[in-house]
Amino acid sequence: MATSPPTVLLLGTCDTKLEELLFLRDQILQASSQIRVIMIDSGRHEVKNDAINISRAQLISRYGSGALLTTSDDLPRGELMEFMSECAAKAIKELFSRREIHGMVSAGGSGATSLASAAMREALPVGFPKLIVSTVASGDTGPYVGETDITMMYSVVDVAGLNEVLHDILSNAGAAIAAMALTYAARQRQRLQQHDTADGVIPSKRRIGITMFGVTTPAVEAIRRHLEFSYPDSSLEIFVFHATGHGGRAMERLIREGRIDAVLDLTTTEIADHVTGGVMSAGPDRLAAAAQAGIPYIISLGATDMTNFGPIATVPEKYKHRKLYKHNSVVTLMRSSAEEGRQIGQHICEKLRLAKDVGMVQVWIPKGGASMISTPGGPFADQEADAALFGAVREGLERSGIEVVEDERDINDGGFARDIAEALARLMGLESQQP
Repeated sequence: MATSPPTVLLLGTCDTKLEELLFLRDQILQASSQIRVIMIDSGRHEVKNDAINISRAQLISRYGSGALLTTSDDLPRGELMEFMSECAAKAIKELFSRREIHGMVSAGGSGATSLASAAMREALPVGFPKLIVSTVASGDTGPYVGETDITMMYSVVDVAGLNEVLHDILSNAGAAIAAMALTYAARQRQRLQQHDTADGVIPSKRRIGITMFGVTTPAVEAIRRHLEFSYPDSSLEIFVFHATGHGGRAMERLIREGRIDAVLDLTTTEIADHVTGGVMSAGPDRLAAAAQAGIPYIISLGATDMTNFGPIATVPEKYKHRKLYKHNSVVTLMRSSAEEGRQIGQHICEKLRLAKDVGMVQVWIPKGGASMISTPGGPFADQEADAALFGAVREGLERSGIEVVEDERDINDGGFARDIAEALARLMGLESQQP
């Protein structure tokens, strides 16, 4: 299917930001003569302007409930924003599926940012250019960006009337999204041309997701080197995800999008944070995506010996008496207790028991230590807590059909890394080219 000319989708609330959005539109068009702009109005009140391609009324009638065209004016602000975001997401998804857009941009305050970011997260995959000029971009952008690759640009001044500062920032934003859209469109054309060659479809890569933390980095580096050296002709592409909460969610998003073919979930520390209330939880559904996808999936217990908090002063009062470790000036680690270890193990088992194909799932228990600081003599060495975690996993997966491998080595041991990498290769059906 041929793609349309490079096109940027501009989404905004035209009843409150029309002047600023039209200026941004002009900057996009001035950035390149090749660029087109599709402008969608997601505001509360109808606005007439020739630059608007999909009006508020059209957005609601085509992609929402037509009955709400008149009653939506009376919705509370929060409900209206959510409704308009859902309508926008459907419109964007349709345009994307037809390859009619190659980048998306928005500008506004917290409400417009919430609306646009939700639509972007829902409708557009990782790798598609997304940019928001926002008054809240200098603060905590996690709720807006989530596990995606939305680019946030701080507006410095409010998006409320054009002035010298906003002129410069919107000009930069227009040039940036135009360049991103042109590059994305070129990549799409190249991929289509490759798949249309006389020799047929280009061999696809086998994509492997691996989770990593600072205290499991040696293992991940060893695994990656081993796979790349032992299987050079297997077209492997390895994605390493930092298990910071957003990292785990990002990996699972790519799994759901069908963009990861196998997972070595070495570092499941985000589950510890979910259980204890740490700052790096990936939510209650962590582990579900790969298990339900039925792809080769090996799980270990990397860094489940710890919960993450910010600077030591931010550790909740109820944990002040616990074994704490200053990882750096902004990260404080808390040693998981025996009871927390049992809960972590139970959570893992509950998710894995729902696996689509239990024959494709293995769990590896590194009995010598789940991180570089919980090995014998280390600051987080705790045999009782380890035994509780390991026992919960072992007992929770009895008669599940899922293979549990108990290994006496620690997670960063070179031999452990090699063997777990080989186990994944076998599940994937890879053939080593090394003697």
